[in-house]
Amino acid sequence: MDLPIDHFRLLGVSPSVDSEAILRALQLRLDRCPDQGFTHEALTQRAELLRLSADLLTDPPRRQAYEAALLELGRDHPGETAGIDLPSSKEVAGLMLLLEANSPHEAFHLASQGLQPLHAPALGSAREADLALLLALACRAAAAEEQEQRRYEAAASLLHDGMQLLQRMGKLPEECRNLQKDLDVLLPYRILDLVSRDLGDQASHQEGLRLLDNFVRQRGGLEGTAPSPAPGGLDQSEFENFFQQIRKFLTVQEQVDLFLRWQQAGSVDAGFLGGLALAAVGFSRRKPERLQEAKQHLESLDLPDFDPLPMLGCLDLLLGDVGHAQERFLSSTDAALKDCLNSHPGDELAAFCEYCRSWLRRDVLPGYRDVDAEVVDLEAWFADRDVQAYVERLERSGARASSIGKTFSESPLSQPFSLPSLDPDGILPLSLGEPEVAQPAFDSNAKERGKGIQWRERLAGLPRLQRPTRPVLIGSVVFVAFVLAVLGVSFGQRHRSSTSISTTTDQPQAPAPPVATLQEEVTKPEVPVSTDVEPLVVDQPSQAQLSGLLQAWLDNKAVVLAGGKSDVLPELAGDLLVQRVNQERAEDEALGETQKIEASISSVEVVSQTPIRIALKAVVAYQDQLFDSAGKVVEQTSQINLPLTYILGRDQDRWRVIDFR
Repeated sequence: MDLPIDHFRLLGVSPSVDSEAILRALQLRLDRCPDQGFTHEALTQRAELLRLSADLLTDPPRRQAYEAALLELGRDHPGETAGIDLPSSKEVAGLMLLLEANSPHEAFHLASQGLQPLHAPALGSAREADLALLLALACRAAAAEEQEQRRYEAAASLLHDGMQLLQRMGKLPEECRNLQKDLDVLLPYRILDLVSRDLGDQASHQEGLRLLDNFVRQRGGLEGTAPSPAPGGLDQSEFENFFQQIRKFLTVQEQVDLFLRWQQAGSVDAGFLGGLALAAVGFSRRKPERLQEAKQHLESLDLPDFDPLPMLGCLDLLLGDVGHAQERFLSSTDAALKDCLNSHPGDELAAFCEYCRSWLRRDVLPGYRDVDAEVVDLEAWFADRDVQAYVERLERSGARASSIGKTFSESPLSQPFSLPSLDPDGILPLSLGEPEVAQPAFDSNAKERGKGIQWRERLAGLPRLQRPTRPVLIGSVVFVAFVLAVLGVSFGQRHRSSTSISTTTDQPQAPAPPVATLQEEVTKPEVPVSTDVEPLVVDQPSQAQLSGLLQAWLDNKAVVLAGGKSDVLPELAGDLLVQRVNQERAEDEALGETQKIEASISSVEVVSQTPIRIALKAVVAYQDQLFDSAGKVVEQTSQINLPLTYILGRDQDRWRVIDFR
């Protein structure tokens, strides 16, 4: 066999040592004989190979010729390793020395080859036993090297292959158990390795989820109630730390699926976390039906020594059920909730909102790969049309109308909900105890927000004023007053409707605010024409090139939304974004409307970059106008600066915009 090692490494000496040092090293190696259980024959052959190397290196003419050969090999074949030709009878001894020279991967590979059917030694022979032992030792050493480099999945693969070979041979059951123990201890690190990889490697991510699911089940849920020791060698405290690291690499929906599955297997903690994950899905995705599901799920849990009223009150509040929310909040014994209520004397609504916002930011939204825990915008939530429509459906169903009306009319909250006087601009003052915000902050999940105007998420990446629609009338006065108090926006102005709101209180209604008249254009804007754009194909684009690509995307998108055509849009953006732009233009065209958008890149900052993916933070100066079929302006937006994150992907040697948030 060709042993990939030279005589200097085999003896463990430097090429510059003299003969006397070589002889001392030889004696030291002979004295330190391996004691793992190799046969006497293998140990004798090891000693013989060491002496042969020492004889060569202590003979000046032979050593000089050998060193010349090594130099020539290095010059003619750079990067390759010099080897030693050995007879097959000394194979085990050579591999022992290779392993001692800190080359466990090579030793494992060659030992595996020696045990394959074409080269397998006779069953029961000393060579078979020595090779099997050598394979086990090399496997564990190679896996340890991979772990030191944080390549945990590669280490697990080595251990798995070594176990399979030994089990097939029926040899060394004790060594098989040692390999299995190493594999069990490696499991948490292996899971972390797999789930933390780039999202493009979905096969590894899914394998990590499968291993995590099995791991938690084997240890008896998140609580670790299994009677036998759980794999991984983690106590409960260590497991909880591990799980906190894992969560940030999982999406919110992945966690919902896992938690509910573990709850069905008997894990109460998983059931509780599943309820919070459902709430995170509902709030972050503007899906109130998931909040309703979260509330029902949490109400069904048996949680001894835990007060669920504060979180259930928050869910009621987000679903517009203010009466039940107040009842839960005031009935709770939670100290943090009481402190929050006491810090807002005389304004319970502001206290409820502040506590709900804090609960979302602290307990609900953190810990997910795809949820921004820093953005907790209650104004955007209550301004969302889907949220309003869902609450209206709940009230129309009669599921809670009577109880809400009674609770509200009899509660102290009826006074804070009375409509305050309008200011000179026809705007209701904010009642959350926070300063007014001059301009809305952009959030890709927010559909509507602002003071006196409506915002919605743009399908193609930028917000614009909401089009006039049928007024959304919420059936409950409680919810109407609550939304008005939270948003600080006149209901009549917000919907541009003359529809009146009848109340059940004796207080006089506030006068309807004047309907703002938008500036009209007498001339229909010209349809812009797109220009040719060179695709971005360089491997590492500069900041100016990246800014140019984003600006080209914004310019050509504006062309399409203004009623023009852009043949280069598919060269600048992914198929999904192009489809969204075309869809929005089709909606405008059906209404006889066009848009005039002015958007320019103010700044660009590279957040992360790989050969196929670039994440950018950009600030976009944006303003727009919406024209009807007669060319009159029906909506417009003053210039605002929008902070956006763009994701660029490389496909067919060119960079495109594939996502934003």
